[in-house]
This record gives sequence, structure tokens and C-alpha cells, in this order.
Amino acid sequence: MANNKLPALPLAAVLLALAAPSLAGDPDMLQDICVADYKSLNGPLRLNGFPCKRLENVTADDFFSGLLAIPGDTGNAAGSAVTVANVERLPGLNTQGVSVARIDFAPWGVNPPHTHPRATEVIFVLQGSLDVGFVTTANRLYARTVCRGEVFVFPRGLVHYQRNNGGTPAAVMSAFNSQLPGTQAVVQTLFGASPAVPTDVLARAFQIDGGLVEAIKSKFPPK
Repeated sequence: MANNKLPALPLAAVLLALAAPSLAGDPDMLQDICVADYKSLNGPLRLNGFPCKRLENVTADDFFSGLLAIPGDTGNAAGSAVTVANVERLPGLNTQGVSVARIDFAPWGVNPPHTHPRATEVIFVLQGSLDVGFVTTANRLYARTVCRGEVFVFPRGLVHYQRNNGGTPAAVMSAFNSQLPGTQAVVQTLFGASPAVPTDVLARAFQIDGGLVEAIKSKFPPK
């Protein structure tokens, strides 16, 4: 009888990540490996990326992470948790042009509208069912439901969201064609910036009262 089981979590991460390198948004690497040397951040030198560790100091552990094996804590207002494995947490990703993340959802939880300015995102649904969508620069929404074992693409830089549409937990694996895709949450960016975006600017943009803007800002303190 055929084995209909879905790929395990680590296999899903590998398959999604390996689909992206030929279209990587990051510069091409110039050597086999360039494990990020985090200690270099203590010095004055700053690069577009990370300097490489000396090869004699590189170990297999530089290419390993168990971060995505553990579900994230969804006990927050949004009902979701994003666990990332990017170059800041997995040094072996430096210059490889890929990264991955795990997103866990409480029942009816939402990953609020956000963008990734440096990468396209591909999600693979590990469990549950989600309503997902993105909005183009022409203000057209492309949305549909995706279920366990299915894949959806969010084009680079476009605002997008995911919502668990069921009463049980859900989870997805995300792959990016950048070692550090960046994330800008729309509401946090506008109402939780530091220094703050002027209240009158937001009031006019959203056509609401300044007092309401201040009330919204109070829910999103600067991080």
C-alpha cells in the first residue's frame, strides 16, 4: 500500500529552501561556504551581510538548527507565532541566499498584513487550513484557501497575510530566497515607529480622528 504521509518538518524545509537558490535575491557567493562570524559585529567593520569565519573554526553545528522543531507560542493578540531560521540565527546560511521560518497559528489566529522587502515567500501547509492572500501595487487582492500539503507563493515586497480558518491549530513552513528577507508589519510600522509617525499624517491618511490614531498607537508601543 502506498505511503501517503506528508514530508516531515525538516524535509519540507529542505525541499522549499532548495527550490529558491537559482532565483536568490541575495548576491551570488564567491566560495563554497562563508559561515557568519558574529563576533565581527563587535568591531567597527560593517558589511552587506556578515564576514566569514576562518575555515579552521567552522564546524558542522554552524549549519544546523533545531529552532523549527518546536511550535511557537501563539498566546498573543494575533494568535500566531513566527520562528525564523535566518542568517542571524543560523550562521551557515551566510551567502547561501535562502532562509526558512515556521509559522504556528492558534484556532482562528492571524499572521497580520506584512511585507518582506528582500524576498519572495513560499509557504507549505504542515497542518490545518488557512485563508491567505496578497495585494498587488494595483490594489488587487489575490486570495484563496490552502490546506495541508499545499503551497502558496507571496511575491517579493507585496503586502500579504495568513489566517487560520478553523477551530484547531495550524502551522506552515515558509521558505525565502534571501538569507535575511526582512519583515515589515503594516500596522506596527505605521503606528509603532520610533520616532512616531505624526498623528495628523495618519489621521489624514486613514481619514479618522487624531484621538483614534493615538488610541491605536497605544496598542503598538515601539519595539
